[in-house]
Amino acid sequence: MGAVLGVLAALPMLVALSGFMVDDAFVTARYAANVAAGAGYVFNVGDAPTDGVTPLGFCVLLAPFARGASPVLGAFIAAKWLGACAWLVGAAALGAAIARVGGGRFRYAALLLVAASAPLGAWAAAGMETGLVLGLGAVAVAMRALGRERWGLACAGVAAGLRPELIPWAVALALGPTSDGQGLGVEARFLRVVAVLALPGLAALVRGLAFGSALPLSLLAKAPSATLGAAYAGACVLLTGVLAMVAWRRLPSWAKGLELAVVVHVASLVLAGGDWMPLSRLAVPVLPGAFLVAACALSSERPVFGALRVLVALAGELFAASRVGPAAAAVGSKRLRTLAELAPYLEGRVVATVDAGWVGVSAARVVDLAGITDPAVAALPGGHTSKRIPRGLFAARRVDALVMLVSPGKSMEPELIDTHFARWTELHVARLPGVAADFRVVAESTEPHYVVLHRVARE
Repeated sequence: MGAVLGVLAALPMLVALSGFMVDDAFVTARYAANVAAGAGYVFNVGDAPTDGVTPLGFCVLLAPFARGASPVLGAFIAAKWLGACAWLVGAAALGAAIARVGGGRFRYAALLLVAASAPLGAWAAAGMETGLVLGLGAVAVAMRALGRERWGLACAGVAAGLRPELIPWAVALALGPTSDGQGLGVEARFLRVVAVLALPGLAALVRGLAFGSALPLSLLAKAPSATLGAAYAGACVLLTGVLAMVAWRRLPSWAKGLELAVVVHVASLVLAGGDWMPLSRLAVPVLPGAFLVAACALSSERPVFGALRVLVALAGELFAASRVGPAAAAVGSKRLRTLAELAPYLEGRVVATVDAGWVGVSAARVVDLAGITDPAVAALPGGHTSKRIPRGLFAARRVDALVMLVSPGKSMEPELIDTHFARWTELHVARLPGVAADFRVVAESTEPHYVVLHRVARE
């Protein structure tokens, strides 16, 4: 019964926000398409392999689905289904764990937090690895309540192997009390930590051998900022329902361990410098643990106090859902429309753009100005949208097209340098010597407002 309730709680938001996606999902899908075609672990065919997919190996998992008229879209759709199914399995496990907690029926109110969570619904089927990691995270914490510690640790280790920022959370789970109340000796704790670190350690070793660095390329492309990380973590706590787990005295020891693991993850978000993507992506995998702790608290405390905490947590979730949800649900359709409008102007060209994701669905060769897939650009000063692109890059890479995003409500001006572009990198590129004279606008999309510029042929 609990498993059914968990799935029923997860389904409405999953369906409502199934249209959500982010451009990085297309980056992973393009790697998958190139792997499937035998071109190697590359973003552009013919280039050297690059570490453009943070969850190492995830694109290989998608490669069998990269086929059809558009292999990139085939891999992307497979990723959406994989994430959605993984989350439903995780939601079932979470519901079963809440049922096993025992105590008053009011504990099931914790599933309201699942039903109202836009981050869970959106990211489960966003086409990235987040849905798979979310499902693994939910099963990991549920197994603790269900008394299957080894399965839980295995899932936590796989999740941490896919997303490095989850390593502290996984270690905290490994060190936490077990559900049977038995204490763990030093040797047992050591073996549990080794178990959850095995896959992250293997990923680091493979990265070092294949790409020359044990750290993901994304860390080089965007240097962490503790200030931004603190703001991001604070917003996650307020808007994702984590406040519902704030309890201590009435919690069993194993639930206190889950609560501490969530707190450890929030701290790691501060150190990681947060994230530019909407709806608290980096917090999503640990939310099931927070909601399971909330259920434990609700099972044994006075309903009036539990109701107040749940209502406060729901207020934050509903604010996020109403503020961001409608726009998030429409992202996928807008991206596909933009691709249909502009793809004919990209085919066969060398395109420089901050948006390597959707541009990469086309057959263009992409120069990634965000540095997500390109180590040389990633090493430049600035973040993903503020790289200081050098003057000679376009000539060296033989760039003959640009794709740039105009700020909302602004229009393309007669002079390129007068146009209000959305990102700092694009403003910088527009002012590079020779760009205004060498490139001309050939196409524009409706919403969002992208422009395609082609290099002017010289006689």
